[in-house]
Amino acid sequence: MKKEVKTSVEGLEVGMFVSRLDRPWIKTPFDLQGIEIKSAEDIERVKKYCNFVFVDIEQGSSPHPRYWVLDETPRITLDEDENSDPFFHVNQKKDGEVAEYAALRKITYENRARFDAEMGVAEQVHEKIGDHFHQILGDLKLGKALDLEAVKEGISDMVASIVRNPSAMMWVVHIRRLDDYTYTRSLGSSVWCATFGRHLGLDEQDIEMLALGGLLLDLGKSMLPLGLLMKPGSLTPEEKKKMDTHVDLGIRILAKTTRAPAVKQVLPLGVMQMIATHHERFDGSGYPQGLDNHKIPLFGRIAGIVDSFDAMTSRRPYVSDGPLSPHDAVNELYEIRGTKFQSELVEQFIQTVGVYPTGSLVELNTGEVGAVVATNGLRRLRPSVMLLLDENKQPISPFRYVNLFKLGDEVAVLHGLPSGAFGINMDELFL
Repeated sequence: MKKEVKTSVEGLEVGMFVSRLDRPWIKTPFDLQGIEIKSAEDIERVKKYCNFVFVDIEQGSSPHPRYWVLDETPRITLDEDENSDPFFHVNQKKDGEVAEYAALRKITYENRARFDAEMGVAEQVHEKIGDHFHQILGDLKLGKALDLEAVKEGISDMVASIVRNPSAMMWVVHIRRLDDYTYTRSLGSSVWCATFGRHLGLDEQDIEMLALGGLLLDLGKSMLPLGLLMKPGSLTPEEKKKMDTHVDLGIRILAKTTRAPAVKQVLPLGVMQMIATHHERFDGSGYPQGLDNHKIPLFGRIAGIVDSFDAMTSRRPYVSDGPLSPHDAVNELYEIRGTKFQSELVEQFIQTVGVYPTGSLVELNTGEVGAVVATNGLRRLRPSVMLLLDENKQPISPFRYVNLFKLGDEVAVLHGLPSGAFGINMDELFL
């Protein structure tokens, strides 16, 4: 059991462990896994941002009762494993909800390949699965059966790359934003789903299921008029209603084609459920069924977060504003956690992609500018960066890699930058 005590920051002492704040973690420089108070400086840093905090008295000493804030009683939550990821220490009212996440984690993955070494493989896999997907769309439009074997072969190769080092595939997907919107979005969703599954500790079979579902999420759009898909500007209510039918269209297509005699394997039920529910929302505001909370299958909840993130960071014909930077998209997701999406899953997705996700442009406190190429686990504010501009904003040649986690506190991200800042076009730089 874990006990938290809500206390004024005036009651903080060395030896305490701060497990929650009075404001969102993402609005502070602190790491999501909590704050171990080791010095007076740590206390002052917390005081700078917070008025009260929650202290975990199982991981450290307890504050004096005179500092307790008694407008709510200390919370008791289940700990599945005292050394597990903070995801499994979430404050839930139902024990079953905690158990749901604890049951997920089967494997703790570590990178088995360097980023630069995996890049070549990731590019080849990206091209291969892209060819497969184009063939899928062409076949379906001609009424042919889904070649599930070919799809799964590409998915298997992609997941293998992500398991070795997810940063390489995430980087390739980010910089290869092609004009074919449906293709780019589908592959991006597939990669993010697989990377999220890896972070959650799923086995490779489940990760492949997530990746397959991610690839096929918007398959139904292939049956909609091209004029609707490519319409510039906002959709009318009637057009929006038509666009929303892509979920049912996708399920109908897959149900029909996967039953065809030429298809040797049946699409897993979990993939079908994932596609059917990826536009449902945690507060019941989604479609087509208006499901809420845990009535939405877990893979559907995961897909909803991923699909939204990828949509925010992609160029969409019917959205007049340009794509959000990955950093801004993460902040947008955080703002709608607990309403549109389940809070715990959003927080885990942020740990997956980082506050400055792969592909983000950032400015360092040195004045240098670079692109994030890899995140560092829970150290969400200290990614690995490819430096593009020096402190005078002049191009660096050749580009230089720095791992901020290894550099300590002297060099840090000052802030995220919008896409295209300082005239940087990563498509031109790296394609």
